Amino acid sequence: MKLRASNLETLQEREFDVLIVGGGINGAVTASALTSQGAKVALIDRGDFASQTSQESSNLAWGGIKYLESFEFRLVRKLCKSRNHLLKSYPSIVKEIRFFTVLDKGFRKPRWMLFMGTLLYWAMGNFATKAPRLLSKKSIAKREPAVRAEASVGGVEYSDAYFVDNDCRFVFKFIREALDHGGIVANYVESLGSTREDGVWTTNARDVISGKEIKIRSKALVNCCGPYADNHNSRTSTESSYRHVFSKGVHLLVPRITSVARVLTFFADDGRMFFVIPMGNKTSVGTTDTRVTELPAQVTEEDRDFILDNINKRLCLENPLTRDDIIAERCGVRPLVVSAADAAGSDADWVSLSRKHEMSVDSENSHLTIYGGKLTDCINVGNEATEKLTQMGLHLPYKGFKWYGEPPDEFRDEYFHQAKLMELDKMTSPDSSEPLSTRLWRRYYASAMGLLEDIRRDPKMAEVLIEGTEYIRCELYYAANHEMVTTLDDFLRRRSKISLVEKTETIQKASGLLEACEILFGDEAQEKFDDYFAGLGKVVEHDRLET
Repeated sequence: MKLRASNLETLQEREFDVLIVGGGINGAVTASALTSQGAKVALIDRGDFASQTSQESSNLAWGGIKYLESFEFRLVRKLCKSRNHLLKSYPSIVKEIRFFTVLDKGFRKPRWMLFMGTLLYWAMGNFATKAPRLLSKKSIAKREPAVRAEASVGGVEYSDAYFVDNDCRFVFKFIREALDHGGIVANYVESLGSTREDGVWTTNARDVISGKEIKIRSKALVNCCGPYADNHNSRTSTESSYRHVFSKGVHLLVPRITSVARVLTFFADDGRMFFVIPMGNKTSVGTTDTRVTELPAQVTEEDRDFILDNINKRLCLENPLTRDDIIAERCGVRPLVVSAADAAGSDADWVSLSRKHEMSVDSENSHLTIYGGKLTDCINVGNEATEKLTQMGLHLPYKGFKWYGEPPDEFRDEYFHQAKLMELDKMTSPDSSEPLSTRLWRRYYASAMGLLEDIRRDPKMAEVLIEGTEYIRCELYYAANHEMVTTLDDFLRRRSKISLVEKTETIQKASGLLEACEILFGDEAQEKFDDYFAGLGKVVEHDRLET
């Protein structure tokens, strides 16, 4: 909270090289890339970081195999290279995972053709993953009992990648790095519009928490508002040759379906790809693909029925999934890029549109709008945005500095050496065999060394604070001091994944949650606790904090 308050003051005091509006993946990587190379950067978001599209992904970093069917070979090649780049740059966060694609009888394409497609996909990814395999109905039944193999004609197996933690945590990593390199960042600050005079943008903004209005001055302005990019351009009187159309994607979180860390892929009744994705000790099932015109998108009864009906048809479960099994829901829109003409005429075949990104450049006014994009392609977005801004005249004192990737191997090795001496490699959580030392490194990298010091000074810092979760006490203190947690939802949904893998009723009654609120919010702990559950329509049954 103190960090955010300090940054709000600084936003008004300085003139920045660049102001970025929007703290999703596009804004986060742009901020990290620019600050790492010496630019004076500010970033604001009207909600929390990654609180829109970037928190509703499938958690997959994939090369877009489905785009082979529409012959978008250049896009697939680019996405495969981007996926490989993430695997190499973030080996602790992004892992290879096998996909089982199961084909129903009567599918529109023969099994051999899909297998040839996976071979082409493997080749387009420079053979960087394990080789594809052709699966018979018998081999599927043997290797994955959860699949209703008798209703299939077999399938194929290939590799892609996924994010071990949730997508928001990956986005926040770039926000934290921007802060570490001198960026001035604040969540819950809404842009009310910008005007340009004498080569400087003045953005009128409002602190959503207090209602106070501020002015932010910058030489360049970058619109990373995702689905709201067109809306923000209208506030700055900026024209663009692109527009967004929206496809709603819904995922349901349910109890773990299979113990094997693989993605089960099917083709739903409407012919589109459908996934069963591991998420810790839970499973994410989806997705839908429905055109929407109003934001934010909402989960409907039809969405739930579509997902549950399709998955129950294709899985051999002792008890079919019902709505009572739903632990949490993810609902977001895919911002799909079309030309302004197509958007106006509704001529775009939105179902076949890909998740490519485009950048609309207004060099005369030093304005950049980023359209589309996805997690897989984020490093490219950061590099391209940097290149566009330098072409507009932005000076980067450390141009070319590598702004992404994990710390050097030597630092990592020293961290794990120290963790082993403290026997943290022997500590695991109840629902995971992953060592505590590995989990802390993946989430905090260089800062994990400081967490080791906290634990060394006070062994209680290694205790799980919120019952039923894997988050230990020192992580709560770190979040309070370094991660700009402003609401309880910021922590439960985005800095951690607690509200994705536990039902609200379970979280509400968890021992230690109120103490966690005290660490995060101090004197406002009870108020933040009550606000969170009141917003979900839940009655607070905990004993209240003593005052």
